[in-house]
Amino acid sequence: MKLYCECEVDFIEDYEKIADKVIRTVFEKYPCPFETELSLYIVDAETIREANASQRGIDRVTDVLSFPNLPFTPECVADFSMIDPGDPDCFDPESGALCLGEVMICAEKVKEQAENYGHSRIREFAFLLAHSLLHLLGWDHEEEADRLRMEDEQEQILKEAGYERTCDSKEKE
Repeated sequence: MKLYCECEVDFIEDYEKIADKVIRTVFEKYPCPFETELSLYIVDAETIREANASQRGIDRVTDVLSFPNLPFTPECVADFSMIDPGDPDCFDPESGALCLGEVMICAEKVKEQAENYGHSRIREFAFLLAHSLLHLLGWDHEEEADRLRMEDEQEQILKEAGYERTCDSKEKE
């Protein structure tokens, strides 16, 4: 897995290590036969608001945006067998890696939501990344039953990665 990170705001010091741990946990659960790459952007509120408005038509700040590159759906979550190795839209022409997509996380929302939920920014960041990765793999939460299944899956991933909801604010931030 090649992780491309861009962070132009004040954020958690070791966020790339945390991201790597969450990503590894997801792909232990959903093995991929290809080398993969993912872009992660840690942004401010205005940047994510603009992206939300331009990409989704919703002119407000949000905590995380996922931009999947693969044709997964809730009916074929992480079904890598459906990926054509010759499809130039799915693979980076230079590296040959499968392009999973992009994730954009709002640093201010990480801090705000961590305070609101009474846990660390580390746990909140791990949660948002796990949530976004599941979207890149086809998970969705439009229907109540899908939302509940996705929440269970997120919590299992976070537990396996060591970022359970029971984590407290004493974690190194």
